Amino acid sequence: MGIVNTTPDSFSDGGQWVQIESAVAHGLSLIEAGADILDIGGESTRPFSDPVDAKEEWRRVGEVVRILSRESDCPLSIDTSKASVAKNALENGAEIINDVTGLEGDPEMIRIARETGAGICAMHMQGTPKTMQINPTYENVVAEVYAYLEDQKNTFATAGIAPEKICLDPGIGFGKTHSHNIELMKYASKFLDLGCPILIGHSRKGFLGKLVKQTLHREPSLHERDIATAAAACSLADQGIHILRVHDVATVRLTLTAYASSRTSV
Repeated sequence: MGIVNTTPDSFSDGGQWVQIESAVAHGLSLIEAGADILDIGGESTRPFSDPVDAKEEWRRVGEVVRILSRESDCPLSIDTSKASVAKNALENGAEIINDVTGLEGDPEMIRIARETGAGICAMHMQGTPKTMQINPTYENVVAEVYAYLEDQKNTFATAGIAPEKICLDPGIGFGKTHSHNIELMKYASKFLDLGCPILIGHSRKGFLGKLVKQTLHREPSLHERDIATAAAACSLADQGIHILRVHDVATVRLTLTAYASSRTSV
C-alpha cells in the first residue's frame, strides 16, 4: 500500500504533495514502483496534530481521488475518519475506507461502509492524534490491542459488514511507546488469529528513527528511515502480514523481492 499524503503537515512528507498534479504524479509513480493499493489522505494524524474539517479535507483529496481512479486500475483507499469524506471518495472511485479511529470517530462511518459495500481497515489508537503520545499505557500491549480489534470485528459483523470486507491494523505509533511498537512488530503474527487481513503501517515511524539513531549516533535521514522500514518489512512478510503501508514502495518492494529470493530453495 503506497501512501499519498496531500497534507501540508504530515510527519515525514508534509507539503510535498499538496498540489493536485504532484500528488497524482506521485501516486502514479508508486503504482509504477509496485504498489497494489494507494492510500490517499488529507488530514495529518502525526502526534499532537490538530484536526481539519471535512470540507478542507475533501478539498485536499477530492480531485486526486477522481484523477487517479480514472488514470489507473489500482484500488484506492481513502485515509479518513470522517463519513462524509469517505462517502465522497467512494462515489469518486475509492474502494476502501482506512480509518485510524477504528470506525469509531464518526457515528455514520459504519453505516456508510455497510451501504456502499466498501472495504474497511480499522486501526487501534489509544486516544486521539492530539493526545495519543501523552503517556500511553498498557498492561500487555499485544493482548489489549488484539482484544480491541476483535471487539471491532464483532461490531462490524453485527452491523452487517461482510467479513471479507474487513481489514485490521494494530496501529504502530498511535498511542504507543517505543517498546510497545517493538512488541507489536515482534508479535505481529498474533493478529492473524483474528481471521482478517492485517495491515501494518510502520513506515518511517519514530521507533525506527530511534533504532537507526542508536546505530548512527545522529538523526537519520528519510532515506535511512526507508531502509529501516524495508528491513522491518522482511520480518513482517515472514510473519504473514498481508498489507504493508509504506512511503517508499520501490525500496520495500525490491528489498522484499531480494529477501524472498535468498530464502527460496534451489
